[in-house]
Amino acid sequence: MNRRGMSGFTLIELVIALAIIGLISLLLFSGLRLGGRSWEAVETVGERLSGLRLADGFLRRTLGQTRPVSAVYDGQSVQVFAGESERIEWAAPLSEHIGLSGLYILRLELEGTGEARTLVLTRRLLHPEILEGGGEVVPWEPMNKHDETALSDLRADLDTADGAFGRALLLKDVSRFELAYHGLADGDSEPDWHEEWLEQTRLPNLVRIRLETTEQSWPDIVVALPDQP
Repeated sequence: MNRRGMSGFTLIELVIALAIIGLISLLLFSGLRLGGRSWEAVETVGERLSGLRLADGFLRRTLGQTRPVSAVYDGQSVQVFAGESERIEWAAPLSEHIGLSGLYILRLELEGTGEARTLVLTRRLLHPEILEGGGEVVPWEPMNKHDETALSDLRADLDTADGAFGRALLLKDVSRFELAYHGLADGDSEPDWHEEWLEQTRLPNLVRIRLETTEQSWPDIVVALPDQP
């Protein structure tokens, strides 16, 4: 029988074809694995940054809405705004999805020990009954009076008085939280940066925040406070 006219693959051609198919499969599988690892890396970085983004947005929004108000403490009118290098207190409005809508006294400070601490926000409605305290509501004491009440003794997920008083964890694993205040302090002739802003008759013009977690750094947050009358 004459086989010259018959078509087909030789064994060598079949082996080469299988080798090429195997190489292509290997390249495709390696690409899928690389893509999966890249996606996981992006998700990990996104999770690390999400907390910082939320903290950044909240601070810019609330500090940018600071109100120059006073509250009565021990029979005297006290300026609500006060700031130190690692904690700050100011008055700003909050929407109803956080608690009762209205003007709140907000205090932000580091709590805990070690290199990884927690940034906790305490809020209380600017209302005489809430400021006086009672029940689960801790009485308000101005920060510049070095209040004896340790807010850190309260849990960080407290929400009471129908939302008028509460505490919330703003950011965890904080390795650096530094505040500075720019403005014309009492007794100064020119505006300048200060590490603290206590017992002042006016608000600062700018607040600078340096914020880092144990896994991620963040650009300085500089917020301009509203112009004062």
